[in-house]
Amino acid sequence: MNLLPCTIYLSFAGAVLALVAGMKSSAAARAVALLTAVSSWGIALYAAFGFTPSSEFLTLVNVPWIPQFGINYHLASDGISLTLLVLTGLAATCGVLFSWNIEERTGEFFAFYLALIGGVYGVFLSADAFVFFVFYEIAIVPKYFLIANWGSTNRQYGAMKLALYSFAGSALVLAGLLWIYSTGYASSFGLDQLAQGAATLSQGAQITVFALLFTGFAVLAGMFPFHTWAPTGHVAAPTGASMLLAGVVMKLGAYGCLRVAMPLLPAGLDFWQPVIAGLAITGILYAGLVALVQDDFKFVIGYSSVSHMGFVLLGLAAANPSAVAGAVLQMFSHGVIAGLLFAVVGRMVYERTHTRQLDELKKLPLHRLLPFAAVVFVIAGLASMGMPGFSGFPAELTILIGVWNYSAILGVLAALGVFIAAAFTLRVIQVSFFGQSGSRAVAQSSDAAHNHPLPPITWPEKTGAFLLLAATLLIGLKPDLLLDWIVPSLQSPLMKVIFHGGAR
Repeated sequence: MNLLPCTIYLSFAGAVLALVAGMKSSAAARAVALLTAVSSWGIALYAAFGFTPSSEFLTLVNVPWIPQFGINYHLASDGISLTLLVLTGLAATCGVLFSWNIEERTGEFFAFYLALIGGVYGVFLSADAFVFFVFYEIAIVPKYFLIANWGSTNRQYGAMKLALYSFAGSALVLAGLLWIYSTGYASSFGLDQLAQGAATLSQGAQITVFALLFTGFAVLAGMFPFHTWAPTGHVAAPTGASMLLAGVVMKLGAYGCLRVAMPLLPAGLDFWQPVIAGLAITGILYAGLVALVQDDFKFVIGYSSVSHMGFVLLGLAAANPSAVAGAVLQMFSHGVIAGLLFAVVGRMVYERTHTRQLDELKKLPLHRLLPFAAVVFVIAGLASMGMPGFSGFPAELTILIGVWNYSAILGVLAALGVFIAAAFTLRVIQVSFFGQSGSRAVAQSSDAAHNHPLPPITWPEKTGAFLLLAATLLIGLKPDLLLDWIVPSLQSPLMKVIFHGGAR
């Protein structure tokens, strides 16, 4: 566990090295990026193999940074953060593999990419709210440049929209943290100390501050009605950046809600709980229905991502151990599955066919032209639908059980969201990969596949796909691998107040 801070330092060092290596050759920059991502992931896995589940938030580093304001460089980890660190390492490694074709300013691309990853690792390890906020901002800034410089459709608009929404949310978070610190009862920005300061606030103040913190974080998690940046950003981003945006960046918002807003201000959670649950359900259903009528392949996956993140927010809103554990498991599951879906759509399909329009794709025999992509997308689609055997099933089932215990009506509506997900997933599989039907169409399909072959799937793409498929299968078949970490962490003194209706 003590090696976990090295994931941060390696990522930032790798960013610098990738920039320098890129001045010599693109191949050198790629090699640096892959080595950095794999090394950081290896550290997370090494810590995971030696991890003993407990309710303790284990301090890794705690040294003064700005002592005049009670700010310490305090890093710590538990089962929740470890789950997301493993996800980050996996997403980062696969994102590099699916960015192997980047030729334009390769060193700069991977420098921004690894800086983003370093920020993500920092967020998941922070036990000081100010340090948390700094890493949170570091993770957001490179996204703008990745999309604006290497994106595709409306990339400037998508990058600016993401930045504006993200920084608006960050402003709310900063205001909430300063409000709590200004009480004078918090000796530092440590989460435990801030909880003591928040406890001295009046009920009305707690309700207001909670709204600032939770909303600020939930913007990045794609909560309705602040979700519109997500599909736009997904579509505009290059494939590797899309994978990170859906796979880990959106998780930063949900993690902030869980780690900061909810435990610091349980009275505020108690007040806003029905509103959050209602917005989460609306996001699940609305985004799913919008995905059902999209004509752009990547927009379908973008709105699907918003819908599935709605399950995370719904699990947090239900605020009981089953629902919250399921929400954390869904963060991991969605990070893996969404990353795989974006990899197939953005890299395997779009960069070979140069179109994402379903009306055009259905004219191509993609199941013959790109059989590997078709198989992977079908499997990933089944996982996204929550089919047994894949990680989406135990994650959504655990959430639904917890939500049912909170509200049977919300449980039924959430289950309806699962059926909508099945509908838009099956539709896009059929139209994009198996669009033509009839004997004449099949004959034309065979001729097209023979006369107009597409570039074959490369080894980096196959490796990345196999890693993500293995992860969703492993957790689908044995979810206790992660739940055994997550559940004890929910019983820490700071976290368990979530489950007691605002009582400390």
